[in-house]
Amino acid sequence: MARIPVSIADYVGRTPMLELTRMAPAGVRLFGKLESFNPGGSVKDRIGVAMIEAAEADGLIEPGRSTIVEATSGNTGIALAFVCAAKGYDLVLMLPQGMSREREGLLRLYGARVEITESLGGMNEAVDAARAMATG
Repeated sequence: MARIPVSIADYVGRTPMLELTRMAPAGVRLFGKLESFNPGGSVKDRIGVAMIEAAEADGLIEPGRSTIVEATSGNTGIALAFVCAAKGYDLVLMLPQGMSREREGLLRLYGARVEITESLGGMNEAVDAARAMATG
C-alpha cells in the first residue's frame, strides 16, 4: 500500500517526469522533471526541505522551539515558509528592498515574519541583517 503523505513537505520532489522526445537527438532518451509541480512551484522547494531536515537530523533545531532566520530574495524563502509552517517552526525572512508586494504577501500568508532591509545594500544587506538577528 502506498504511503499517504501527512505534510505538504512530503510532496516535495514527487514531481512528474516527462520524456522530451522532440528535444532529444536520435538514439537518446531525454527526460525532464516538472519541478513547477512542487508545492511552492519551484525546484527550490527541495532546498528548503533539505535545509530543515539536515538541521533537524543534526539536532540543531526542534519544532515549536526554534526560529529559522534566512535572507532571501525569492523561491528559497517561499519553500522555507511552507516547510516551516508545516513542521512548526517560526520563520523570519530578511528581504532586500524592492521585492514584489505579491511575493512578500505570499511569504506572510505562509506565516513567515518578513523584514525588509531598507537601504540599497540589496541581498548583501539582507544576509548581514539575518546574521545579526540570528546571533542575537
